[in-house]
Amino acid sequence: MYAVQYIAITVVVALMLYVLGKYGKKEMDWRDFLFWETILVGLLIVSVFPLEIANFIKTLLGLGRGLDALFVVAIGLTYILVFKVYMAVDRTEREITELTRKIAIELEEMNKRLEELEKKLGEGKAG
Repeated sequence: MYAVQYIAITVVVALMLYVLGKYGKKEMDWRDFLFWETILVGLLIVSVFPLEIANFIKTLLGLGRGLDALFVVAIGLTYILVFKVYMAVDRTEREITELTRKIAIELEEMNKRLEELEKKLGEGKAG
């Protein structure tokens, strides 16, 4: 085993413990926990058996070198993660827009009620 494998295994295990801690503190949804732990388990397996996995993916995809195969898979996973982040940002933007609309409507209703109360109070003082 190469030194870089030991470093990768240490980093991946530390990340797994970090994600587990976030989930334990209820700072992470169970679906996100499962997603990240699955990704990290995959990285752990690649860290332990890099040549075997690279050769398997190379053969499966018909590429010339194993490292090329790992890069192709890594780029694909990166696109999936970017899409997941995009969807989360889009959902958050929609929620913010909806909340802003509701707050604006409620604020307008409160202003109308306040004006009505001021008119009533003004009439009471004048009369």
